[in-house]
Parts: sequence; structure tokens; C-alpha cells
Amino acid sequence: MLADRLDRATPPVAPTSPGLVVDAQGRGTFAVAAPRAESVDLCIRRGTTEHRQRLRHFDGGLRWDHVSGMTPGTLYGLRVDGPWDPSAGLFCNPRKLLLDPWGRGVSHASSLLRAFFPFEVDAMLDRAGEHHQRSEVDSGDVAVWSVVVSDSFDWRGDLRPMVAWDSTVLYELHVKGFTQLHPELPPEQRGTYAGLGHPAVTGYLRSLGITSVELLPIHAAMDEPHLTRLGLTNYWGYSSMSFFAPDPALATPAAQRAGAQAVVDEVKTMVRSLHAAGFEVILDVVYNHTAEGGADGPSLSLRGLDNLEYYWTDHGTFLDVTGTGGTLDPRSRHVMDLILASLRYWVQEMHVDGFRFDLAATLGRDENGFSHDHPLLRAILTDPVLRGVKLIAEPWDVGTGGWQTGNFPPPFTEWNDAFRDDVRSFWLADRAVRERTGERATGGVRDLATRLAGSSDLLTGQDPPELPAGRSLRSPWASVNYVTAHDGFTLRDLTVYETKRNHANGEDNRDGTSNNRSYHHGHEGELPEGGPEAERIEQARRRTARSILATLLLASGTPMLTAGDERGRTQQGNNNAYCQDNEISWVDWRRTRGGEQLRETVSRLLQLRGEHPQLRSPHFLRPADPERLDAGQVAWFTADGHEMAHEDWMDPAQHLLCMLRPAIPGREGAEHLLVILSAEAEYRRVQLPRAPWPQGTARVLLDTSVESPELLPEEPLVERSLTVAAGSVVVLGITPD
Repeated sequence: MLADRLDRATPPVAPTSPGLVVDAQGRGTFAVAAPRAESVDLCIRRGTTEHRQRLRHFDGGLRWDHVSGMTPGTLYGLRVDGPWDPSAGLFCNPRKLLLDPWGRGVSHASSLLRAFFPFEVDAMLDRAGEHHQRSEVDSGDVAVWSVVVSDSFDWRGDLRPMVAWDSTVLYELHVKGFTQLHPELPPEQRGTYAGLGHPAVTGYLRSLGITSVELLPIHAAMDEPHLTRLGLTNYWGYSSMSFFAPDPALATPAAQRAGAQAVVDEVKTMVRSLHAAGFEVILDVVYNHTAEGGADGPSLSLRGLDNLEYYWTDHGTFLDVTGTGGTLDPRSRHVMDLILASLRYWVQEMHVDGFRFDLAATLGRDENGFSHDHPLLRAILTDPVLRGVKLIAEPWDVGTGGWQTGNFPPPFTEWNDAFRDDVRSFWLADRAVRERTGERATGGVRDLATRLAGSSDLLTGQDPPELPAGRSLRSPWASVNYVTAHDGFTLRDLTVYETKRNHANGEDNRDGTSNNRSYHHGHEGELPEGGPEAERIEQARRRTARSILATLLLASGTPMLTAGDERGRTQQGNNNAYCQDNEISWVDWRRTRGGEQLRETVSRLLQLRGEHPQLRSPHFLRPADPERLDAGQVAWFTADGHEMAHEDWMDPAQHLLCMLRPAIPGREGAEHLLVILSAEAEYRRVQLPRAPWPQGTARVLLDTSVESPELLPEEPLVERSLTVAAGSVVVLGITPD
């Protein structure tokens, strides 16, 4: 055998990490971490024949050997023999063809099949019998195989946009959902990586004004058993089976037919096109669990290699802090190595610009719970490749002590669920209570002001006490502000439904949160067209949506928009559409007057954010000094133009807030901004702050009671007061005389 000749010619030097390392002729080494395996075979498929090579060497937990013929396009997998004791968490079964955890391509997208389970299952993929009985079914003929791919690609001088955090506007989207119904895309590119890089799509994103696209997971994935039983799929993709290979299902049919190399190249072309259009590419990555799930899940890769090494178990019982049945063990050096290598690969070879870490609290867990100084988190932050990209944490999981918002180490940024909840309460939930009860005392404005100012209450808890007053290790942009995301109601549905409608998910509407903090404005669900009452409710819904978007995009921090919210996208009341690969989830690109006007409002808000640096302060805001104003300050006023007093902050019946953001001193053409937010039920007369606060010519830059920014008056205010409509936001620019 060639491996023998290589051994005689060259001393067997052990690889320092897993994976395939070969030259242009496909010669080199292959290694995989499987400490408890008795034997590991590298299986190479040529045509319909499977050739097996025993990995003869063992060092540091790695099984490895010299290999040859591993050129691009070669299909390969692994078979592992070893202990079988499911009660102890051991699932070795050599009849199951396993993916290389470090493999960079996969042969095809597949549904979940009975042959993938290491134990016997019935037609419904449930365990057959009371105990796990080792399956004798060979999976080789139907398995998903790893594929050797080349890193060679013409990047054409690709330049990463490298958007500063204080200028970043995130836009969360699903590759398929965003492009599947786009009328300007060629049919074969709809729902694909190629479609997302098409000029029709990048042009739309440019016109909107966002800077960075955050893609829902694109790692190769596999559906969960319960979805397969229901005839559904994991549309969102939070069910990874490979941390390196992109999902073939999101590639064009031509690329899927051509194979893994074409799929990888299509992803790279998408990234290159998005970069050329000026956008960063952020990947949503799922390193807290895999598609193998818990004890009754399939054996696709890690479980069959060494379940106890990769998954967190206690005497054979799976720890589940992810809600999926199982949890990857971040304490394992092999898990850490796998995660870090995956991240580096996507930065160095795929040119992505950052990551959003799903259930990131899991990555910081040890035996004592979450630690912000966990070795894995520390390794990510100090890695010479990863320290230069954007790092975004979803700062919770479902385990004990799982809510960790504000506790991740800088320079991580974090999804701010407090921003989501407080903004929804101010504009929606509190108004719903007042509408039903007639009670004015609901909520007040304290929490809203805290979120507008950058959520320093959450983000400064790790600051050392010796820091000077007003200084922090973090900045407002560490708060990723959002009101909607892939998980939950869309913006449209927040204004239309107060009760989730998840029946299509097959779980009798039990899934998804019931704490939506939404407000249907007097009627549950969509209204039939026509009639003055229906039009009144629709106008109120559209106004609320514009006001929520204004609050999001004018607040200190990093705003994140959810794709389609700017067009009034609905999921028909489904607030957990993870398994709806259909029109429920896809963006509807049909043009409507209301949708176009909402999009114009978003574009105008992002224009204001870009033109007024005080909205993007790199520091937490200080109380304003009227004698020495600067752009790092903020002042708060009541409707009568007086500064907010203690009793005003404590008044739960206060539903109007005025926020003054001073301009940069001495900057030509600079305007002070006065942002008025009114969740009142009636029109209110608002007095502009009196001297010594900024005086001068005031003009309306935005008014969410107006359907489109194009309809705003151009002339300046004549008086030092104005009428603010119920449920609206008004932004005034004040130019000193």
C-alpha cells in the first residue's frame, strides 16, 4: 500500500490537529479526534465502491495516517468501532458512515433516514424497544459523505468593508427566504447563495442603507426526528451537522449537481459580491449543539466518533441547556479546537466578517455555570484571526443561570433582549392595557430612556471599580438593539396579533412564546379591506410600526433590522416559523403603497443616523450641561419643555418623552436633535425646551404620523411648539441662529 511506502520513506510525524492535509496530488495526512475508539477506518468512495484504510497511528487522542489520492472531488467518510453502551453514553457502530467533523464539503443535502441511527428505530424514527439495540443496517449507500474541496478561488482583489461598530446597521436575513420570491432574480437563482449576491438584491440593500447582512445558519444541516415525522424541515438551519461545509440545499441546482466544490465556490462568489456592494457578511453559527440531538438522535459524525468526548454527559445522561436534547461540551479541548478551526476557516478561506453565536451562554459554561472568562471565550477573543472580526453573542441559553445579557467580555457585542422588551412594552403592551382598562398608569418612560441611551445598566457591570467615573470598558455599540428577529413575531404581526398562531408547526400551538408584548390595535388579525373603522385601525398599525422603527434606529447602540420588516412582512401570526419553508417565512416582494412608504421611512431614518454623529456616540451618554453642550450628552424633557424631574421619571402615567441630543460643537451645518416619543392616546401639544437649551431654527426631519417622509413639510417651525400625534415619533433638527 502507498501508505506503507510513505511510512518507510518518511518517519510518521503525528499531525498536531485533526483534518485532512494534502498536497496538490492528494498526498499527506488525515487525522480525527476519537480517543475512546478501538479502530477508525477512513472510507474512500470511488464510483460505487468503498475502499477502507485503517488509521493506524494514535497520538494525543488523534487517530491518523498517511493518505494518498485525496484530490478535490473525492468522497470520504469514517467508520468507528469501539464500545457500545448507550446507558454510559457510548454509541460506536462501524455500520454507520460518519462525516469528517473538519470536512469542508458534503456530498448532498439529505432528509433524515432510518439508516442514520446507530440503534434500531421504527418507521417513525422512534427507538424500537425499551433499550437501544445496536443497528445492523449499513448506512454507506445513503449517507452524506464528506468531500475534498480545493481552497483555490479567484477573489478578484476582494476588499472587506470593515465597517466601524459605531456605524454598523445589521440586517438579519435567511438566504432562501429573502430571495425565493424576488421577481427580478432568474428563477434558478431564487432561494440561493447566488441570488443573494445578485445586483437586484444588493441594489435593494444599498437603497435601504444597511451596512452588514447577518445570515441565518448556512452550515450543512439535518432535520430533527420530530420534524421528519411531521413532514416538515428545519428551515432556519439551527441543526448543524458540519461546522465547515456550507449547506448544499441553499445552492443553485446547477451547483448541487456539480458537487461540493461548486457549492463552496457559489458561497464565496456571494461573499465577494456582497463585499463589492459594500456589505459585511456576518454568519449565525450554532456551536452549542448539533443535528445529532440527545440520546435518541442519529449518528452523523461526532456521536459515532466519541460521544463522551464531544457531548456534555453525566454518567451517560446528556446535559441539555439548549432545548435540543444535547449540548456540545465546551470544556473539551477537541470541541474547542473544532470550534476555533471552523471560525478561522470561515474568516480566512470564506472571507466572512464576523459571527453571531447562537445560545452563546453555552459556550461559556463549566461545572459551575457560566463564566465570562471561560477558556473558549478567551481563546476566541485572543485568537489573531478572530480578534479582527465582529463577534455577536446571543447571551443566553435555557439552562440554570442561562440569562447572561451584559456579562460577555469585550469586544463581544450582545443581543439586547431588554431593549426588545422595553420598546415593545412602551409602544404596544402598555397601550393594550390602557386601551382595555382605561388605566393611564402603565409603565412610564424610565426604561425607554435607558434603552435609548445605550443600556449602560446592563453593559457596565464588569467594569473594574477603579475606572474613573463615566468611563467603561464597553461602548453603547456593544448593545445590539432589536425589536424583532427571526424568532418571534414580525414587526407587522406585533401590531396585528396578540395571540400566536403556530398551528402549522404541528405542536397544537404549544410552541413559541406567549409573552409577545404585542398590541392588535383593537382587532385580532388582519382586517377585511374597506370601511372607515378598518382604515383607522390600519393607519394606527402602520404608525406604530414606523414609531418602533424610529425608536430602534435613533437609539444609542447597534441597530438590527429583520428582513422584510421594512416592507410590512407578515408570518400570519406564527411566532416560531422555524419549520415553515414556504410563504409564511419567505419575504413577499409584491409592491404595495404601505410597504413602499414604510421602506422609505426606514431609509430616511438610516439617513438621519448617518448624517448626525451624535446618534452614534462611541461612549455612554452623560447628562447634558446647557453651557457646554457636546455630542456625548443627552437631556430629557416633558411635554411642557421642562427637564424631567424625579417625580416625572417615577410617574407610570408618563407616556411622552423628549430626548435632546446636542450636535458636535463647531461642526458646520450641525443640528441639535430633539426626538419626541409619544405613546399617548391623544394629540399632545409639545413645547420646545427654553433657554439656556438650544434655540434657533427648528425643522421637522421625521414625523411617524405622516405615511411617507416625502410628505413632510419643508418649511421650518414658526412657533416654539408643535402638535404631536398619538402613538408617533417626531424628530426636530435645531440649527443655531
